[in-house]
Amino acid sequence: MGEMPGFQLGVIGALALSVASSVAIVICNKALISTLDFPFATTLTSWHLMVTFCTLHVAQRMNLFEPKFIDLRTVMLFGMLNGISIGFLNLSLGFNSIGFYQMTKLAIIPFTVLLETIFLKKQFSQKIKLSLLLLLIGVGFASITDLQLNLLGSILSVLAIATTCVGQIMTNTIQKKLNISSTQLLYQSAPFQAAILFVSGPLVDQCLTKKNVFAYNYSPLVLSFIVLSCLIAVSVNFSTFLVIGKTSPVTYQVLGHLKTCLILTFGYTLLHDPFTTRNIIGISIAILGMGLYSYFCAYENKKKQTNELSPASEQIKVTTPLLEAKSTVHHDKEGREVKKTNGVKDSLV
Repeated sequence: MGEMPGFQLGVIGALALSVASSVAIVICNKALISTLDFPFATTLTSWHLMVTFCTLHVAQRMNLFEPKFIDLRTVMLFGMLNGISIGFLNLSLGFNSIGFYQMTKLAIIPFTVLLETIFLKKQFSQKIKLSLLLLLIGVGFASITDLQLNLLGSILSVLAIATTCVGQIMTNTIQKKLNISSTQLLYQSAPFQAAILFVSGPLVDQCLTKKNVFAYNYSPLVLSFIVLSCLIAVSVNFSTFLVIGKTSPVTYQVLGHLKTCLILTFGYTLLHDPFTTRNIIGISIAILGMGLYSYFCAYENKKKQTNELSPASEQIKVTTPLLEAKSTVHHDKEGREVKKTNGVKDSLV
């Protein structure tokens, strides 16, 4: 029981770090891509992962954490899958409208619930499903303005959803089954994620932007923002693995939609982006859904812990009368009945 407050503080800290770092990197990348005209998002992500690995390697050399061996085949598959999912998400954004891309991101939650239910036999209560539905309706109402469908974009979206869901489920499953920390998993997998994006990133970006990342004119200001983006990305990548490991892939996706609401609000407050009544209603519904999801998860976790502790309580209740009876027999008859008392002791041991 003493470990629970510490665990809850760890979860809250992981969620706060994830939200703060994600909002910070969106602000930085918005300036880099929109204001400074650096459109190479996939290549930038490969640099993020390389800097993350280098940072963790330095931390490991300073004995800040202890590396743990993971089967090479497992970590390669995991790293490559996560790298591929990032590429598909970027391609989905490039070949679809903004509205359809938002639909793709929203579809990750129900697809994750479906996969965990079928393959991991995980149960989601009706209350949690309802709160997730409310969240999806709210975010969709606030952020989806246009839906333009095309075959290639739809195929890329399906692949992005599938690879993202499987990658996030693996992030949670590997940490729990192999008993490794988020830092250890990220340290082992980051090189493979970085490698696949380093190779495919320039091709994906050229396909989307018709520009060559190696021919870009890098000014000191652009380089400064790239370095800042990479440093923030260390925190983003670390907190992503931390949140999924401590909670679940579904909770991480819920947190992602909270970030969407915060970013929409930030854009209106500081950047004076257009903000309509539709946005306000959608964000309000989404926040209500998030609040209900958090409440129901906390309630069900508490109920589960109570049920796990109840067998121990029942065992104490069953054994106590035996001890009392033993004491009574000893006091009532001190002759040959003492041997019966010893017999009870032997049977309990």
